[in-house]
Amino acid sequence: MIEKHKTAKTDFFDHLQEITERHLTRTRRIRRIKKEKQKAKNPILDWFESFIWAAGVVLLINQYLFQAYQIPSGSMIDTLLIGDRIFVNKIIFGPELLPGVAKLPSPIKPERNDVIIFENPSYISRGPAFDIAQRIIYMLTLSLVDIDREESGEPKAHFLIKRAVGWGGDRFVLEKGEFRIRFAGETRWVTEGEFNMGRRFNHRISRLMDPGGYPALEAAGKAAAYLELGLNPPAGLVNAAASVNAMRYPDQLAHDRARLEVLRAAYPQNIRYGIFLSRYVQGWYVPEGRMLPLGDNRDNSRDGRYFGPIREAKVLGKGSIIYWPLGRIGLIR
Repeated sequence: MIEKHKTAKTDFFDHLQEITERHLTRTRRIRRIKKEKQKAKNPILDWFESFIWAAGVVLLINQYLFQAYQIPSGSMIDTLLIGDRIFVNKIIFGPELLPGVAKLPSPIKPERNDVIIFENPSYISRGPAFDIAQRIIYMLTLSLVDIDREESGEPKAHFLIKRAVGWGGDRFVLEKGEFRIRFAGETRWVTEGEFNMGRRFNHRISRLMDPGGYPALEAAGKAAAYLELGLNPPAGLVNAAASVNAMRYPDQLAHDRARLEVLRAAYPQNIRYGIFLSRYVQGWYVPEGRMLPLGDNRDNSRDGRYFGPIREAKVLGKGSIIYWPLGRIGLIR
């Protein structure tokens, strides 16, 4: 009985050893075959496969986690400068499934004062196939190559980076480039500076327009209205507007308001003039589920004052880190 037990035990270990040897032999053979294939592989094909693999990893990171962007304009000075390269956190508010396609849900929503990126509401698409190709190339090259350009060669403003200032229920009024805000549920108006100081927001709102230049700017707007009406502007207006040509960054909204006031007075029956002028008189109201994005550089920013509030669902990500140039590396606040 003992001999039979010993024989069975010996057979078991012999069988186990045989299986182990077979497995190790097969593993060595597979490795040897892989090495031989690697040696025989065309170097160009090998490089191409490595590139495709790396490109896939970059695309996944850019599409769902962090995407690189280059700042093309001065609309966010001094927070972001022209040429800054930044990473945008795309997972925080729910990444897009594919470029330009529906987003995944996220429990985290944008907050007031966040630096956000979103699709330009004024952007005219050249078709979904081009949009996807453009965004893939842009992501693969870490924002170095952008094929979506104007006839002049300048990149089109497909995406905008601004600060989320207005929220659902807020009302904004602009007076000589300065905002007054009446927040949802409140009756008191406060200046934007007062609000930022109370919340200890430390970003700087840049103004390039000299406050002393507004009389000349408004005179120029009125003179432009006279010309539209086919009339010669009064000499007083022409003289008052003489210094406008020397202004590098005039407040276009103040100019437009003065122009519309004259046109509205000349044609009170023209509904279009009344609608355009009401934006300046009554201000901007932010509906629920939307936000008003504004550039920190108020006199050089095409933002929500021109195209209105945007839907929260259209926010693609949050500005996270400046990674280039080296001297400006840091968090975006």
